[in-house]
Amino acid sequence: MTDTDDGKMGFWMTSALVVGTIIGGAIFMIPVGLAPLGANAPISWVISGVGAMCIVFGLAQISRFGGEGIQANIEREFGATSGFLATWSFWVSNWVAMASVAVATASALSFIGGSASLVVPVAIGSVLVVTAVNAIGVRAAGGLSIVTVAIKILPLLAVIWLFGERGVSGQAYEPFAPMPVTFANLASATALTFFALTGFEAATAPVCKIRDAARTIPRALLGGTAFVALLYLVAGTGIQMLLPANVVASSPAPFADALVSSWGHGVASFAALAIAISAFGCLNCLTLGTGELGYSMALRGDLPSAMARTRGANTPVIAQMVGSGLAILLILANSSRATANLYTFIILLSTAAVIVVYLAGVLAAWKANAAIGARSVFVVALLFIVFAIYGTGLEADLWCLVLLGVGLAIRAVMRRLNSRADSSLAVEAS
Repeated sequence: MTDTDDGKMGFWMTSALVVGTIIGGAIFMIPVGLAPLGANAPISWVISGVGAMCIVFGLAQISRFGGEGIQANIEREFGATSGFLATWSFWVSNWVAMASVAVATASALSFIGGSASLVVPVAIGSVLVVTAVNAIGVRAAGGLSIVTVAIKILPLLAVIWLFGERGVSGQAYEPFAPMPVTFANLASATALTFFALTGFEAATAPVCKIRDAARTIPRALLGGTAFVALLYLVAGTGIQMLLPANVVASSPAPFADALVSSWGHGVASFAALAIAISAFGCLNCLTLGTGELGYSMALRGDLPSAMARTRGANTPVIAQMVGSGLAILLILANSSRATANLYTFIILLSTAAVIVVYLAGVLAAWKANAAIGARSVFVVALLFIVFAIYGTGLEADLWCLVLLGVGLAIRAVMRRLNSRADSSLAVEAS
């Protein structure tokens, strides 16, 4: 068997998983929130890029343990319970994000043509399509990631081109909004830019699906995240210097507006399609990760044993279907005004949940690597994680603790049920 037909992902597919999960739909709207903050925005991109890279460095360190998934790698340092709590948080955050990204996909497509009433059916259809692709196998999902990444970076590159073109032509750039650079303003801007860079953790989810994982995952994590951080810095700053600050702040689609201002209205549909594909590609990556995380927990008896069943190239189709089903239920909840506030709250809760993954990963890396240089990086990562915990708000943080408690309760019940099932099978066999 060659290195291309073993059913596993190599460096490029794993890198596409990292890049594809980070670049969803958020980057295309974040300039709206950053525009009033003026010069604080580009500084915050640099700060967030450094913080994200420090966290990625921690995840890369524990990924050198092997490719059995983040749950196994955290278990090595802190035991089964800590590994479960990180993976449970990761899993919940993923399927919640699937719902929001599916809605973003459908919303972008509705701009091109179609009724807003079709957003929910199209969002559900998007989830079903990527679930079907992932059921084929991890390489099918990885191949789709490569294709969508190639398309989704086009609007970002187009803005960078216009940014450079204006500089070469000598035409003046638009001034930043007159907002002083202060700690409070930087904190507000960094909260936005940092969360735009999350998603890199996706490469740590696959269980024995990445070729030469101890080498491939760290390279993909570090390279993919650095690429996106640089892309966001230049493209995000470019938007603010191509359009007046008040235009960006009130725009429903700042990237489309920047392209339209130079190339006419014909590119607006192209921009909307690229944003839809960007969100769709992110949905594909999230579906892959959700299935793998559910599969990892089911292997240990933390979730129903049926979720550990696989087909083909060790593909956890039941775990994928469970994650997609939960995402669809959340999409349906968002379709009702009565439950829309619940949807918004759960999105915030999922953001708090993924921070648990970062914290567990960096602490595991700290324990595994005592080198002064490495631990200096981990300190910076931990400071950013503390800042992120503060940024999500006390209510979401407290409910995250409740989420962890619910996970432990479910784990205890499932372990008892699975133990009884194993005992029954043993009795029947005897």
